[in-house]
Amino acid sequence: MSKKPEDNSNVITENRKARFNYAIEDTFEAGVMLQGTEVKSLRAGQGQLTDSYAIFRGFELWLLNAHIPEYSHGTYANHEPMRSRKLLLHKHEIHKLKVRSEREGTALIPLKMYWKNGKVKVLIGVAKGKKMHDKRDSIQDRDWAREQHRLLKARNNS
Repeated sequence: MSKKPEDNSNVITENRKARFNYAIEDTFEAGVMLQGTEVKSLRAGQGQLTDSYAIFRGFELWLLNAHIPEYSHGTYANHEPMRSRKLLLHKHEIHKLKVRSEREGTALIPLKMYWKNGKVKVLIGVAKGKKMHDKRDSIQDRDWAREQHRLLKARNNS
Protein backbone atom coordinates (compact mmCIF):
# COMPACT_ATOMS: atom_id res chain seq x y z
CA MET A 1 0.00 0.00 0.00
CA SER A 2 1.43 3.38 -0.96
CA LYS A 3 1.88 6.23 1.48
CA LYS A 4 -0.53 9.15 1.34
CA PRO A 5 1.04 12.40 0.18
CA GLU A 6 1.85 14.75 3.05
CA ASP A 7 -0.94 17.25 3.54
CA ASN A 8 0.32 20.75 4.34
CA SER A 9 -3.13 22.11 5.20
CA ASN A 10 -2.41 21.33 8.87
CA VAL A 11 0.71 23.50 8.98
CA ILE A 12 0.20 26.76 10.86
CA THR A 13 3.68 28.18 10.41
CA GLU A 14 7.10 26.93 9.36
CA ASN A 15 10.58 28.13 10.26
CA ARG A 16 12.05 28.06 6.75
CA LYS A 17 15.38 29.63 7.70
CA ALA A 18 16.09 26.92 10.27
CA ARG A 19 17.09 24.29 7.70
CA PHE A 20 19.36 26.82 5.99
CA ASN A 21 21.09 28.06 9.16
CA TYR A 22 21.27 24.71 10.97
CA ALA A 23 22.04 21.09 10.18
CA ILE A 24 19.12 19.17 11.71
CA GLU A 25 20.26 15.94 13.37
CA ASP A 26 16.97 14.68 14.83
CA THR A 27 13.36 15.81 15.31
CA PHE A 28 10.81 15.43 18.10
CA GLU A 29 7.10 16.22 18.15
CA ALA A 30 5.96 18.21 21.19
CA GLY A 31 2.63 19.52 22.38
CA VAL A 32 2.30 23.15 23.46
CA MET A 33 0.50 24.60 26.48
CA LEU A 34 -1.62 27.45 25.10
CA GLN A 35 -4.23 29.86 26.38
CA GLY A 36 -7.65 30.13 24.74
CA THR A 37 -6.99 33.27 22.72
CA GLU A 38 -3.72 31.80 21.44
CA VAL A 39 -5.60 28.84 19.99
CA LYS A 40 -8.10 31.17 18.32
CA SER A 41 -5.28 33.23 16.87
CA LEU A 42 -3.58 30.09 15.53
CA ARG A 43 -6.88 28.90 14.03
CA ALA A 44 -6.88 32.18 12.08
CA GLY A 45 -3.51 31.11 10.61
CA GLN A 46 -1.37 33.55 12.54
CA GLY A 47 1.89 32.70 14.26
CA GLN A 48 5.61 32.97 13.63
CA LEU A 49 8.59 30.80 14.60
CA THR A 50 11.38 32.97 13.20
CA ASP A 51 14.18 33.46 15.77
CA SER A 52 12.47 31.16 18.25
CA TYR A 53 14.22 28.39 20.18
CA ALA A 54 13.65 25.93 23.02
CA ILE A 55 15.53 25.83 26.32
CA PHE A 56 15.42 23.82 29.52
CA ARG A 57 14.33 25.34 32.82
CA GLY A 58 14.90 22.63 35.34
CA PHE A 59 13.47 19.46 33.82
CA GLU A 60 10.93 21.29 31.65
CA LEU A 61 11.28 22.39 28.03
CA TRP A 62 10.12 25.90 27.12
CA LEU A 63 9.55 27.57 23.75
CA LEU A 64 10.87 31.15 23.64
CA ASN A 65 10.38 33.98 21.11
CA ALA A 66 7.52 32.27 19.27
CA HIS A 67 5.18 35.06 18.21
CA ILE A 68 1.44 34.42 18.34
CA PRO A 69 -0.34 37.75 17.80
CA GLU A 70 -3.19 38.83 20.04
CA TYR A 71 -6.63 37.59 19.02
CA SER A 72 -8.46 40.37 17.20
CA HIS A 73 -11.77 39.77 19.02
CA GLY A 74 -10.12 39.18 22.40
CA THR A 75 -11.01 41.07 25.56
CA TYR A 76 -8.97 42.11 28.57
CA ALA A 77 -8.00 38.43 28.96
CA ASN A 78 -5.99 38.42 25.72
CA HIS A 79 -2.57 36.74 25.86
CA GLU A 80 0.89 38.27 25.62
CA PRO A 81 2.23 37.64 22.06
CA MET A 82 5.85 36.76 22.94
CA ARG A 83 5.32 34.84 26.19
CA SER A 84 7.22 31.64 27.00
CA ARG A 85 5.22 28.48 26.32
CA LYS A 86 5.80 25.11 27.95
CA LEU A 87 6.40 22.19 25.59
CA LEU A 88 4.88 18.83 26.45
CA LEU A 89 6.92 15.67 25.89
CA HIS A 90 7.25 12.25 27.48
CA LYS A 91 9.79 11.99 30.27
CA HIS A 92 12.16 9.78 28.26
CA GLU A 93 12.05 12.24 25.34
CA ILE A 94 12.83 15.15 27.66
CA HIS A 95 15.79 13.24 29.08
CA LYS A 96 17.07 12.40 25.59
CA LEU A 97 16.74 16.05 24.50
CA LYS A 98 18.43 17.35 27.65
CA VAL A 99 21.46 15.10 27.10
CA ARG A 100 21.73 16.08 23.42
CA SER A 101 21.26 19.81 24.05
CA GLU A 102 24.06 19.90 26.62
CA ARG A 103 26.57 18.95 23.94
CA GLU A 104 28.74 21.71 22.54
CA GLY A 105 27.21 23.60 19.62
CA THR A 106 23.73 22.07 19.58
CA ALA A 107 20.47 23.98 19.82
CA LEU A 108 16.79 23.07 20.00
CA ILE A 109 15.04 24.85 17.15
CA PRO A 110 11.30 24.69 16.33
CA LEU A 111 10.91 23.73 12.68
CA LYS A 112 7.15 23.98 12.24
CA MET A 113 3.89 24.36 14.13
CA TYR A 114 0.89 22.35 12.96
CA TRP A 115 -2.46 20.83 13.91
CA LYS A 116 -2.71 17.15 14.76
CA ASN A 117 -6.01 15.69 15.95
CA GLY A 118 -7.24 19.15 16.94
CA LYS A 119 -4.17 19.93 19.03
CA VAL A 120 -1.23 22.23 18.27
CA LYS A 121 2.09 20.43 17.88
CA VAL A 122 5.60 21.78 17.36
CA LEU A 123 8.32 19.88 15.52
CA ILE A 124 11.54 20.47 17.49
CA GLY A 125 14.86 19.83 15.77
CA VAL A 126 18.16 19.06 17.47
CA ALA A 127 20.37 21.31 15.37
CA LYS A 128 23.99 22.19 14.90
CA GLY A 129 24.85 25.60 13.45
CA LYS A 130 26.20 25.63 9.90
CA LYS A 131 29.38 27.44 8.97
CA MET A 132 29.40 29.88 6.05
CA HIS A 133 30.90 27.34 3.63
CA ASP A 134 28.14 24.85 4.54
CA LYS A 135 25.54 27.49 3.72
CA ARG A 136 27.21 28.11 0.37
CA ASP A 137 27.08 24.38 -0.33
CA SER A 138 23.35 24.40 0.49
CA ILE A 139 22.79 27.27 -1.94
CA GLN A 140 24.80 25.48 -4.63
CA ASP A 141 22.84 22.22 -4.12
CA ARG A 142 19.53 24.09 -4.25
CA ASP A 143 20.53 25.90 -7.47
CA TRP A 144 21.73 22.66 -9.05
CA ALA A 145 18.44 20.90 -8.20
CA ARG A 146 16.52 23.81 -9.72
CA GLU A 147 18.67 23.65 -12.88
CA GLN A 148 18.15 19.87 -13.15
CA HIS A 149 14.40 20.40 -12.92
CA ARG A 150 14.54 23.01 -15.72
CA LEU A 151 16.63 20.72 -17.95
CA LEU A 152 14.26 17.77 -17.43
CA LYS A 153 11.25 19.96 -18.10
CA ALA A 154 12.79 21.33 -21.33
CA ARG A 155 13.76 17.79 -22.39
CA ASN A 156 10.24 16.44 -21.78
CA ASN A 157 8.63 19.32 -23.70
CA SER A 158 10.84 18.69 -26.78
